[in-house]
Amino acid sequence: MNKPETTAPAHFLRQIVRADLDSGKHSKIVTRFPPEPNGYLHIGHAKSICLNFGLAQEFGGDCHLRFDDTNPAKEEQEYIDAIKQDVEWLGFQWAGNVRYASDYFDQLHAWAIELIKAGKAYVCDLTPEQAREYRGNLTEPGRNSPFRDRGVDENLDLFARMTAGEFADGAKVLRAKIDMAAPNMNLRDPILYRIRHAHHHQTGDKWCVYPSYDFTHGQSDALEGVTHSICTLEFEDHRPLYEWCLSNLPVPATPRQYEFARLNLNYTVTSKRKLKQLVDEGHVDGWDDPRMSTLSAFRRRGYTPGSLREFCERIGVTRSDAVVDMGVLEFCIREDLDASAPRAMCVLRPLKVTITNYPEGQTEQLHLPRHPKDDMGVRELPFSRELYIDQDDFMVDPPKGYKRLLPGGEVRLRGSYVIRADEAVTDEQGNIVELLCSYDPETLGKNPEGRKVKGVIHWVPAAQSVECEVRLYDRLFRAPNPDKNEEGNTFLENINPDSLLVLKGCRAEPSLASAEAEERFQFEREGYFCVDRKDSKPGQPVFNRTVTLRDSWGQ
Repeated sequence: MNKPETTAPAHFLRQIVRADLDSGKHSKIVTRFPPEPNGYLHIGHAKSICLNFGLAQEFGGDCHLRFDDTNPAKEEQEYIDAIKQDVEWLGFQWAGNVRYASDYFDQLHAWAIELIKAGKAYVCDLTPEQAREYRGNLTEPGRNSPFRDRGVDENLDLFARMTAGEFADGAKVLRAKIDMAAPNMNLRDPILYRIRHAHHHQTGDKWCVYPSYDFTHGQSDALEGVTHSICTLEFEDHRPLYEWCLSNLPVPATPRQYEFARLNLNYTVTSKRKLKQLVDEGHVDGWDDPRMSTLSAFRRRGYTPGSLREFCERIGVTRSDAVVDMGVLEFCIREDLDASAPRAMCVLRPLKVTITNYPEGQTEQLHLPRHPKDDMGVRELPFSRELYIDQDDFMVDPPKGYKRLLPGGEVRLRGSYVIRADEAVTDEQGNIVELLCSYDPETLGKNPEGRKVKGVIHWVPAAQSVECEVRLYDRLFRAPNPDKNEEGNTFLENINPDSLLVLKGCRAEPSLASAEAEERFQFEREGYFCVDRKDSKPGQPVFNRTVTLRDSWGQ
């Protein structure tokens, strides 16, 4: 068969897939992405999604979306819906229907019975504490359970009664009979089935015994014809059990498991348990809080699917654990948005300016490009006597090198005229509340000969500007490794208290009044921003800062 050509780096999994196709071992590859629906996907999952779907796409194969729904007590339909949306948002589409491990519960149960009949599985009554004691450790072999030598008929009867719901949760488990002295702890008679009296989101109340992940994973791959079962290195020690199950059951195919290093990103946590704790304890505003490391949060903050795909490609695929700097991700975001985001102006901390020599009642329409390089058209910006600039763009006693407005000084308003600050109006407390300025009508979009104005500041018209809320997001954690650091703080103690600053009463240029949810812009001199998909309303936009114009962390 003809193999698609690619210019992407040939990491080891690409090499394996290409070799398997070239040798004829497989005529078509099938991969799968098998999340457990017990939380939202995070940035680590993005790497796995891009790898599994990307390889299938690159080599003309299929990638399945299969939910590992073997623990109904922690799973919710909300998570299933969110995961499907995230995969599609990243730009991928699974082959066929969405699959569930629960689709195979009948077959898995029948195979468990086959193992019992073959003397390769038994019902064990040890408590979890006793089971841990009998299991041994890395330096000492385990001991056989006192229930290991039960006869086949007794095991079949007990497993049937487990299935019928006669026993309480935890009272008994079904274990594989392998080797309690195996160096690999996963082969020391691992659990195949547990009792759980829980309603399942797919199968309802049909089952009160549920298979373990290790018993479900390989057989589900085999039933789906998966050729390359790709997972993170934490499952490397599980591979012998994966292969034991496949070799001891009449499966229709024999998939092969491959492992790669998971994505570790500094200044973040990607543990679902910890992410859920942040949500449940109110440290953040839900799974899609733009400070979180979930894909839903990234989407709400304004990250683009293309930038995440580029990031995953750029960091590569290896078998060596490493920590990726957050700056790499932010660079990919900036690079994408610099090319794709239209420009606009928004004044975050408004200071009123009155141009005293501009005719009262007059308004002229200026036309500014929506992008400095690509032809995205123009936007209209009304210019009249009253406007707003940012408070930081005027200082009475500025530091050396200050190029903005000061008493008697001049600046150019972006795309407009040169103005001079003539007088600062203060309130009773001495705060500057208004600037009285004059403009030079000969300077629209140009500097007259012999005249140089170095400073350029952004502005918006006072009457036609749109009042809006702007949320300045920063990294959620102040330590590169929130879990382990020199101070010994827990990840909760490392939450950055300045990770969110909400600015109300900001003023945006009129063209942003009709901005739609998830539209992205570069606010000139301020950064890249996205219209919040959750809290924005028609005519009342809320803008989330996606990323600053340059890396200013720690500076």
